Amino acid sequence: MNRTRGTWNTKGTWLAGAALAAVLALTGYVALSGSDDGGDTPAKGGPSASATGSASPGPTYAPPEDWTEPDQWSALPRGERTDSRGSQVGFPKSTEGAVAMMVAANATAIEGEKSNTDEQLRIYHSYIGKADQSATNAEQIELQAQASDKALAKQVGVSPGQPLPSGAYVRNTVVGYKIIKQSGTEVSAWLLSRVVQKDGEMKKESSSYTRTLAGAQWEDGDWKLTGDATARAQKDVQGQAQPKIVAPGDAAFNGAGWTAIREAS
Repeated sequence: MNRTRGTWNTKGTWLAGAALAAVLALTGYVALSGSDDGGDTPAKGGPSASATGSASPGPTYAPPEDWTEPDQWSALPRGERTDSRGSQVGFPKSTEGAVAMMVAANATAIEGEKSNTDEQLRIYHSYIGKADQSATNAEQIELQAQASDKALAKQVGVSPGQPLPSGAYVRNTVVGYKIIKQSGTEVSAWLLSRVVQKDGEMKKESSSYTRTLAGAQWEDGDWKLTGDATARAQKDVQGQAQPKIVAPGDAAFNGAGWTAIREAS
């Protein structure tokens, strides 16, 4: 499954944001992505679809030195409670509530003893709709996450299964979004994320920006990511130019139609 890359620094940069894209791929749909100079065609795949993304180099993006204030900001609502896996859930039945869930489902931190496997399974169980959950999908998520954990361990110089070195981490944070379609029970959006990675206390932090498509439906009193909603979003954007990957503060951020995200109070 391909994910759009901004600056591609290491093999591990896709780890932090892989869960959202991975679970959608395993439900039978490949989340839409593309490069800055031309998007990929939406594709449908089976449970064996790759969850990790291509490791081939993509277009580079360097944030500008000068700051341009984003035209659109949003303080997204928080979930009303935390579930047994430590995820925020219980988002309001609104467009911003749906986006807030998507943001929470794509916020990951791999560091210390917390592995990519832990994060992907947490997101799978907390944020994926019932129709897309199965024992087979859960097993595939776990196996693919374990493979990515082994790759990251090798990269940072520890044995598989060991905690990451002190100061090492891979973190994904959604910094912007663009609504595609909205209704009272279904919302689709592009998500703009920043992935940062550091391989150890004395190592230099690297970063990249990614763009991911997601669809959510209102289910049993909360928003959930579903393959059906994502498939409909793919059809809605087919043939359209994908929003450019640009960081908040870049003048092109406004031209791309992104809404920047503030921390909720």
